Amino acid sequence: MKIWQADFYRRPLQDASGQILWELLICDATHSFKYEATCLQSAANSNWVAAQFKLASGDKLPDVVQVFRPQSLNLIEAAGRNLGINVEPTRHTLALKQWLQEKQYPSTLDKPPPAPLSENLWGEQWRFATLAASDVETRFSDRPIPILHIPEFLKPINLGLASTVPVPGVVIYGGRRSMRLAQWLQQARPLALNYISGAPDGLILEASLVDRWIVATFEDPEVTTAAQAFEQRKQQSRGLHFLLVQPDDSGMTYTGFWLLQTED
Repeated sequence: MKIWQADFYRRPLQDASGQILWELLICDATHSFKYEATCLQSAANSNWVAAQFKLASGDKLPDVVQVFRPQSLNLIEAAGRNLGINVEPTRHTLALKQWLQEKQYPSTLDKPPPAPLSENLWGEQWRFATLAASDVETRFSDRPIPILHIPEFLKPINLGLASTVPVPGVVIYGGRRSMRLAQWLQQARPLALNYISGAPDGLILEASLVDRWIVATFEDPEVTTAAQAFEQRKQQSRGLHFLLVQPDDSGMTYTGFWLLQTED
């Protein structure tokens, strides 16, 4: 599968007459392919992007174009539709972000304050948990889980994690709302869970490109200690962690499982 990472955005660049330029950057995950082009702001539209995709692709258009910047997404999606290319919004565009840093362009995005989850989604209980790295795949691979999200690049073996490394996570017991919560999470595209200290402390879900959601707040010292341990284990597991939704604590039925990784 041919996968590109792309960014199309207004840059701190001008042409000879002082007009603002937009720049399109395209690369693959290994930097073995790179393409860049600029245009005047007046020409920055999906037709121009589609034409550049054709020029960059040679004989074969990409199967997927990954985009991390919300301001780029609509134009690139429109270009993708014109050419029959699937466009994937994702923060996991490491090669592209490295290239932007080399060019001294900012790749960090403004993020809104975290919003509370709707009351009709929230489960009955939640807790921190751990799995051995060797169990992350095998524990769920033979179970009929309606929603299972284990990206290939996040599998512990592909991150070089030893089988005994503890992978931390959060388990939510959703009760009757379990499937509704899991379906909402799948649509939200979870990326990472982060503990944030404060008054009260909080557990924040990073999702989609810039979305942030309050999963839980707490003031109990024991929960805070567990949250701190959760963050420490993430450091040992190269940011890898998980989110598991199940109806109850029987261990018989799972509703949704997501393998996540904290952003660098």
